[in-house]
Amino acid sequence: MSARVSSKLYSPELLGLATGLADFPLTSDLPLRAEERSRTCGSVIALGLAIDDDGLVSAVGINISACAIGQASAAVMAQAIRGDNPGHVRLTATGLERWLAGEGELPLWPSIAALTPARDHPGRHGALLLPWKAASAALSQAAS
Repeated sequence: MSARVSSKLYSPELLGLATGLADFPLTSDLPLRAEERSRTCGSVIALGLAIDDDGLVSAVGINISACAIGQASAAVMAQAIRGDNPGHVRLTATGLERWLAGEGELPLWPSIAALTPARDHPGRHGALLLPWKAASAALSQAAS
């Protein structure tokens, strides 16, 4: 990969987001849990969520082994998931899959535009989707 392409993909904004995951440790008190692995790149995430009495996400914790794209995507999700409803989180996950496939617009979510450079790198799509798939899987436990 050339330095020109690399610098476009790994912007200072994206790398800065990736460092924000320390604010979201995965603790044992988060009852909704999911683990996912990307088949395309081998990235792995363990995610925990809690839902409050109003049915909104009240806490999130993440342990991830992924490239900066996967880490930034997890941070984008984690920074805005608290106070959101599970349906919107799942809708955003589906919207991201469609957007990466060229079938829709980038979903509305705070700071999600920082992930835009990854769209042109199919090898990074699995890492980008990883936290969203894990959140959807964890939230499906609350619905059952």
